[in-house]
Amino acid sequence: MPREADGTPRERLLAAAADLFYQEGIRSVGIGRLLERAGVAKASLYDAFGSKDALVAAYLRDRHDAMRVRFHRALAGCPDPRARVLAPFDIQLGFAADSTYRGCAFARATAESHAAGVDTVAADYRRWIRTTFAGLAAEAGTADPTAVAMQLHALWDGAAQSLQMDHDPAVVRAARDAAAALLDAALSTTQKAP
Repeated sequence: MPREADGTPRERLLAAAADLFYQEGIRSVGIGRLLERAGVAKASLYDAFGSKDALVAAYLRDRHDAMRVRFHRALAGCPDPRARVLAPFDIQLGFAADSTYRGCAFARATAESHAAGVDTVAADYRRWIRTTFAGLAAEAGTADPTAVAMQLHALWDGAAQSLQMDHDPAVVRAARDAAAALLDAALSTTQKAP
């Protein structure tokens, strides 16, 4: 019996997609394999999503929602504005301890699929990351939160890519240290301004 035997056909397809797409890649997982894992008929895929590309977009929206929850939890435990800016890197340290970590699902998906829905969902996620970092940088008191957010996002992306390739949590600690230095420099500049 398939692992995703519980839930509606839509939920079972999303569970199968979450596991297979993330672990093996979008292109390498065919519709037949998804259907078998989910334990549903082909018509269920088309009734629930319309296409494999739409299923990929739904899978990515679920990943985005899960990341929002992770951020919310990490930020809830940080009353200090400086610590809040660095909290997302602590999330990545958690990824480093996960043997199933395969890198950023959004980067992987856009490398494999150029469907409009996939690109849109990935762009929404990336915009949310930058906006979140900008909000955190503003709360911390930086003079140019947008620029700081772009720099933090670059460190976040670099840590994810390096962690995927090197499987070494030291890279995330290095990115976090760089983010702290960047933030301290931005705050120092803000405090010196008249």
